[in-house]
Amino acid sequence: MTIFLIGILLWMCSAVLPPDALALTQIKLSNLSYHECPADVGEGAVDSGGVLMAAHCYIVTGKTLNPSGKVIYNADIFGRIYDANGNPVMQNRTRLGAIETIPPGEGEFELRISVPESQPTPLQLEQFKAAGFTGKVRR
Repeated sequence: MTIFLIGILLWMCSAVLPPDALALTQIKLSNLSYHECPADVGEGAVDSGGVLMAAHCYIVTGKTLNPSGKVIYNADIFGRIYDANGNPVMQNRTRLGAIETIPPGEGEFELRISVPESQPTPLQLEQFKAAGFTGKVRR
């Protein structure tokens, strides 16, 4: 009988204090632009199937709009980046990086990318969005 009462008590407590749901929240990204990385961030190289190619470093910036009213954690950034000729900068890849935390409402983000030196600018930033969770997620 005691075990039965403990079970009922635990069931009632779980109904009153439900665990936080970790729902995936969509984040709108806008006002996209980019600029060259500062010298201290440095130039780099892009590895394409074992072949190293010289690369330019850029910082993509923009605004976030988090409608959830809660801090979003571990938001993945998705988008497409094309060079001046319309060729993809990151072949077969739409996940470009992540934002550690996004505050409720409007905010800002930065994302470092490397672009092969052979691809002409200006870059075209298209279909950018982010998605993250309202609770911490282990990675």
